[in-house]
Amino acid sequence: MRDRLHFGILYLILITGVTAVAQDTIQPPADQRYREDQFYVGATYNLLSDVPDNVVSRGLSGGLHFGYLRDMPVNERRNVAIAVGLGMSIDRFGHNLFIGELDNEQTVFRVLDEDIDFDVNQFSTSTLEVPIQFRWRTSTATSYKFWRIYTGLRIGYTFWYKSSFKQPNNEVYQTDIPEFDRLRLGASLSFGYNTFNFYVYYSVNPFFKDALTDMGDEVNFKTIKVGLMFYIL
Repeated sequence: MRDRLHFGILYLILITGVTAVAQDTIQPPADQRYREDQFYVGATYNLLSDVPDNVVSRGLSGGLHFGYLRDMPVNERRNVAIAVGLGMSIDRFGHNLFIGELDNEQTVFRVLDEDIDFDVNQFSTSTLEVPIQFRWRTSTATSYKFWRIYTGLRIGYTFWYKSSFKQPNNEVYQTDIPEFDRLRLGASLSFGYNTFNFYVYYSVNPFFKDALTDMGDEVNFKTIKVGLMFYIL
């Protein structure tokens, strides 16, 4: 009985050892045709660019970006690829450029000086986007942590926008601005390691076409977005 017990214990030890060695030495075959298809979520701080003199950021300016990208490798190693996706950007720009309307429905763009007291003056947008990326990374078929540089274009259509102005006893909202260009074009760059990546976006075309302030200055309203982008396999 004791010999059988000893044999049983030895048998379990041998089986356990063989199993452990097998787990360390035998790996499942790697997918040599892997893709980096990814969901992405990002948050940015939105800076103003190419605005009239004395226009500055004021209040909350930020954006939330999310979507999905389809990866298409173009070389044998599969560390260079083209990606196309679909996403959405929700942005808010706080500033001191008032956007209103005259009685004849003509749009008014006016720079608010420091003597004018207001609580909120912002421009908000929701945009459907098609991101197109050229991708380089150090990934392999078995590694999910790697360095990346993704650069490309974002083509968007703003399906909703609103200009909001609030001060004591007065509120002005504009949701129909003829000068606003719903087509959004921008260049983007993401770079980083693993999930966390720095993100920069620059709008190619201005938000408003043929727009002038009440002082005759061109309103070439653009933005630079700076923040973090998270890629999730």
